[in-house]
Amino acid sequence: MYYLITGKVIHYEEGKIILENNGIGYELGVSANTLSAFAKRGEVVTAYTYLKVSDDGMSLYGFCSKEEKAMFINLISVSGVGPKIALQILSGIDLQRLAICIVNGDSKTLAKVKGIGKKTAERIILELKEKIADVQSDGGDDFFGLVGGSEASKDEVVNDAVLALVSLGISKTEAVKAVAAARAKSDKLEIIITTALRSFDR
Repeated sequence: MYYLITGKVIHYEEGKIILENNGIGYELGVSANTLSAFAKRGEVVTAYTYLKVSDDGMSLYGFCSKEEKAMFINLISVSGVGPKIALQILSGIDLQRLAICIVNGDSKTLAKVKGIGKKTAERIILELKEKIADVQSDGGDDFFGLVGGSEASKDEVVNDAVLALVSLGISKTEAVKAVAAARAKSDKLEIIITTALRSFDR
C-alpha cells in the first residue's frame, strides 16, 4: 500500500520516528540503523515503508534503504520472528554482517544480538538460507558461470558473496556483475561483499 514516504522528521525516539507529509504525521517503527541514518541526513528524509496488518491492527515500518526493507521482510517471514525481533536484529548487526552470517550459517555471531537466542538464530539461518538457495537454483550453474566460466560456479566465495547481495534485495544479475568485479581485486568474502555494495552507491 505504501512503498515510500518522504517527509519532515517532527519527532523521533528509540525505535520510532514520525514523518510529516502534507499535514499528515506517519508513525514508523525503525531500527537503530535507520534512526541514525535519518538523523545524519537532516530533517527531510525518504523512508521505504512496509505496512504490517494483523488482528491487533496495522503498523507501519520505515527503512533508510531498500536493502534494509528487503531484509526486514525476509526476517519476519521466519516462524517466530515478528517485526519487533526483526528490528532488534537490524539494530544489533549491520546488513553486510547479517547477510554473511546467514549464508555462512554463523548462528553463534547472530545469537549475540540482544534478544536473539541460539534456537532463533539457527531457525533464521535455516529458513532464509532455503529462500536464498531457491533464488540461486533459479539461475543454475550457468548463471554463476557469467562470472567467468565453469570454474566460477565452483568458487564458493563468489557464490556466497552473490547470495549475500541477493539476500539484501539486489537482483541476481546485478549481484553477479558486482561480485565479478570485486572478486578480481580480492579473494576474501567480506572484502568482496563490501566492494560490491559500494559499487551500487556510485
